Amino acid sequence: MTTRSIAVILAAAALFAAATPASAADQTLPAGGASILMWTPEQQAWGYRNMEKVAPVRVIARGETVHPLPLAPAMIDPTFTAGGKTYDTASYMAAFRASGVLVLKDGKIVLERYGLGRGPNDRWTSFSVAKSVTSTLIGAAIKDGKIKSLDDPVTLYIPELKGSAYEGVTVRQLITMTSGVKWNEDYTDPNSDVAKVGLSVIEPGVNPVVSYMRRLPREAPPGTKFVYKTGETDLAGILLSNAVGEPLAQYLSEKIWKPYGMEQDGVWVEDIAGHERGGCCISMTLRDYARFGQFVLDGGRAGGKDVLPAGWIADATSPHVKEPPYGYFWWLIPGGYEGEGIFGQTVSVFPKEHIVVVINSAWPGAWVESIDAVRMKYLDAIRAAAK
Repeated sequence: MTTRSIAVILAAAALFAAATPASAADQTLPAGGASILMWTPEQQAWGYRNMEKVAPVRVIARGETVHPLPLAPAMIDPTFTAGGKTYDTASYMAAFRASGVLVLKDGKIVLERYGLGRGPNDRWTSFSVAKSVTSTLIGAAIKDGKIKSLDDPVTLYIPELKGSAYEGVTVRQLITMTSGVKWNEDYTDPNSDVAKVGLSVIEPGVNPVVSYMRRLPREAPPGTKFVYKTGETDLAGILLSNAVGEPLAQYLSEKIWKPYGMEQDGVWVEDIAGHERGGCCISMTLRDYARFGQFVLDGGRAGGKDVLPAGWIADATSPHVKEPPYGYFWWLIPGGYEGEGIFGQTVSVFPKEHIVVVINSAWPGAWVESIDAVRMKYLDAIRAAAK
């Protein structure tokens, strides 16, 4: 199993430790926390589009205007073959439980489909796609002068980490997961770090994630070793909110949601301390996922202003880690880059072709390599058809 397979599996379980059905009528959702990883297909289809009913959230407020997504003169319906089977969009969605597929070419919709009972106004959880949003907001904070440099020490923004293994770690190393701090992301081990981080208040008045992370030892010099660390993505969110002096959902609303023109409010799931998870679980509509992808593709402009520093997107989506190819919480793929979340959530951007592809799903497992291999072939077929 790869690092991206592990991604946020136990973090997701911890996140929903107190989750219960919204009402007696919502019997599609089981009680209990880790059960989110074992929801039935019916429970996934309901729960992924109703996360605000099963976990505490902050609202990401939309503005008064909506960024248009006009229909292109002609739609596409790519076909491809994988594993000896031929698929079109309808059969792909049916086979791999996609709730939505949307493709933009030059900012225009060339494909938009829905499934699993979802419609255009229904949100769907992103899981770890939220990481890519968090790193983008860090770019906005640099543009705003709230974070002076990616080479600043993490302890400048989270002073509680002074004297810990994070002493000497930079913001850049945090958002490339190369801190050198020792971490166990083994989701099969109940004593692993990912199984325990942020689940209890260790020190009153200190965020539980920070309390846990500052007790970890160092295993490598900063900047020399990549290890996927779910806890560090939440640290990045705490660093960001400390730097800007406001909740992440509010900052996201101010910098992107309102000025770019998202169509619906989004929601961002909170941890046990009432802080949005920097690494997980923003919910938005299919079209708003596409708008976020288009915002990034266009270099980070909203409301006629540059939200991000010059060159930020190119830097954020460059291979700061060679193996696996990884940027600032963005995975690099042939021809582009993407945000990825468990159970089949992806926002893929292909800059040279001016294409954005959003796929939301309810896969039978957190990360299924065989399904992802088919998804990659589907992306190739989409790119060929859109050209």
